[in-house]
Amino acid sequence: MNQMKPSIPQGTRDFGPAVVVRRNYIFGIIRRTFEKFGYAPLETPTLENLSVLTGKYGEEGDQLLFKVLNSGNFLKKQKGDVVKEEVTPDDLLAGAKQVLPKIAEKGLRYDLTVPFARYVVMNRGTLTFPFKRYQIQPVWRADRPQRGRYREFYQCDADVVGTDSLLCEAEIVLMMCEVLNGLGLTEFTIKINHRRVLSAIYQALGGEGTETALFTAIDKLDKIGQEGVEKELREKGFSDDALGRLFALLGVEGTFGEKLERLQAAFVTAGVAPENEEGYKGLEDLARVQELLQGFGFSQFDHLDFDVTLARGLSYYTGCIFEIKINNVNMGSVSGGGRYDNLTGAFGLPGVSGVGFSFGVDRLYDCLDELQLFPTDATTTTRCLLVNFDAESETAVLPVLRQLRDAGIASELYPEAGKLKKQFQYADQKGIPYVLLQGSEERAAGQFKLKTMRTGEERTVSLADALAELTK
Repeated sequence: MNQMKPSIPQGTRDFGPAVVVRRNYIFGIIRRTFEKFGYAPLETPTLENLSVLTGKYGEEGDQLLFKVLNSGNFLKKQKGDVVKEEVTPDDLLAGAKQVLPKIAEKGLRYDLTVPFARYVVMNRGTLTFPFKRYQIQPVWRADRPQRGRYREFYQCDADVVGTDSLLCEAEIVLMMCEVLNGLGLTEFTIKINHRRVLSAIYQALGGEGTETALFTAIDKLDKIGQEGVEKELREKGFSDDALGRLFALLGVEGTFGEKLERLQAAFVTAGVAPENEEGYKGLEDLARVQELLQGFGFSQFDHLDFDVTLARGLSYYTGCIFEIKINNVNMGSVSGGGRYDNLTGAFGLPGVSGVGFSFGVDRLYDCLDELQLFPTDATTTTRCLLVNFDAESETAVLPVLRQLRDAGIASELYPEAGKLKKQFQYADQKGIPYVLLQGSEERAAGQFKLKTMRTGEERTVSLADALAELTK
């Protein structure tokens, strides 16, 4: 029998123990921050009905959905089926449209926000609004794999539904900063914009092309540059005159507050009517978020940028939108989100506004790894290894192992008697910081030797002293 070489699907990864410990370090900081701000944990199924997922992410997002085949012989010929001797391309296309609903009714979740909206609608009678939840689970996208972009990856979402208050947007900025500061990331920019501001920009262009085409192109500005955006928009029906006005509006500069004032003046100059509340309401919302942050005593406005070019690709956003870029790492955004006024309406519960954001743990991991920001002890779960000299020694240290674990010290006993060199090598390779030894002489004296692996220092201690050292 031929042996098959094992492999995993493209765009997925195995995580060894050291990597999992580091990932859990990131998860822990995010989880504690979310709970500190009053968000409760939630989980939803890996599989969702395709009727829930499709139409929520735009045409491009729908194409990236992983569809799951139904079980059973769904292609079996049915009684009365007519088999044509000659099959044309039109026959194949028509057949595909008829067959697809029969062969795939479910899909892997694309994000955590749409399943959350579905959950809210299904459980609205039992929830207390405003409802604040966080969710840390994997999602799947049939994207082209590359560094920082995978087909299976984790998202850490925090959303609140049932309120229009901009306090939620301000607290999102606070949570973003707290997580990034907790991870030791100092060179970052939180970009914020408003979908109504973008709609006003579209209005200022005179109604050429479509809003969707404009937003899609603007969202690629940092990837393809102004020339690439202009080329794409010309192909979508925008004139050179409209493009000139567009980049004049997108080019406003200054501090957060200065940009708000200058863009409002630019709207007036561009002919955005004062009675049109779209753009001006968006600017008012952003100004209110700034006021709330000032009320919190927020001191990191140098990290907050009103970026008029920020569009965010997902079609369900209607208000403030967010994105985080780590400036000293060449990578895409590590977080994004925004306000959505009617996502639950797609499931029969209109008028429930929500806002939220998500951290991409995989990109955060790559950033921390490249910048060497993981703590030195964030690669192992074991803090102390007990040496196993022989059968007598093994029996004698079992109560000691229990006491260490009862004290909350992650500990293990080397499972078989062996040479010290081999056991020290085991501790070193696993990154275990301490080794506790009790040979026959130490046992007779009621003492231990505690070795610090990083320095090689070895000293004689009592069990109480060892416990004190290991619990520091």
